[in-house]
Amino acid sequence: MSIETHGLVRDFKEVRAVDGIDLMVEPGEIYGFLGPNGAGKSTTVLMLTTLLPPTKGEARVGGFDVTIYGARVRKLIGVALQDVALDVNMTGREHMLLQGALHGLSKHDASSRGSELLSRVGLSEAADRRVGGYSGGMKRRLDLALALVHHPSILFLDEPTTGLDVQSRQALWGEVRALARAEGATVFLTTQYLEEADALCDRVGIIHRGKIVAEGTPASLKAEVGRPSVVATPVDDADRPEIERVLKRYGEVYDDEPAIGVRLAPEKELTDVVRALDRKKLKVADLALHQPSLDDVFLAKTGLHLEGAGEEKPEEA
Repeated sequence: MSIETHGLVRDFKEVRAVDGIDLMVEPGEIYGFLGPNGAGKSTTVLMLTTLLPPTKGEARVGGFDVTIYGARVRKLIGVALQDVALDVNMTGREHMLLQGALHGLSKHDASSRGSELLSRVGLSEAADRRVGGYSGGMKRRLDLALALVHHPSILFLDEPTTGLDVQSRQALWGEVRALARAEGATVFLTTQYLEEADALCDRVGIIHRGKIVAEGTPASLKAEVGRPSVVATPVDDADRPEIERVLKRYGEVYDDEPAIGVRLAPEKELTDVVRALDRKKLKVADLALHQPSLDDVFLAKTGLHLEGAGEEKPEEA
């Protein structure tokens, strides 16, 4: 097992940031840790990478207890945390050479490995430019390359695409996927982006208030939610109670301001809802069919939407 925890807990004074987490991550797996800011994702990564001691519980990375064999764990892992720690006055190539030296590589090996990784992450042409002139996406890609210099068997990426635009985010997904497969590494990825977990991860654990509330492949988690949802937005808010009564005939109704949603019961279809609203002469400004998503899973498990949940206070606060 690449990563294994049992009852992992971390307290900050009177605040419990991580509350009894059990994890099992297989070798070669891309595992996504999905949740809003403040859920406990980064705190978990800090414990697994030996940067923060657990309050209680056990954690093994690469078969080694993180509290006893920290030095051995650090030799096995590559880490890219949320805050990119780069020297703006150094070039990308100089960063790679320095990182190689810190890991005990010869100058020749560090140069060769650095060039290889810079090419993989698409930074060959910018390798001899100062990092201060890099875009946010370029800095993230350099940070990813630095984490791979010593051929780690386990890679920790803590919200690697936070703050990036959509195009840069998707480019970095491609790099992570390609590098993970080429290196054969286990990847533990924290994210608050639903599409990121769906696009990259073999399995996902959804964390909420320090607890894992759901775990499985993206497909299996969405299948648990079951049927699609129909979301109706009334033209006249006075019709809202009557529209809600109609929708209740077809499944479980939920509020999705300004709309009303219904998770369709088995054998119920969008056409059934349309006909029923038409018979009652109820007008809607919009009627949409939504297939199950990871946000639906989060909503089903916590009663909240994951989207926009980043307004919470940081977990260490």
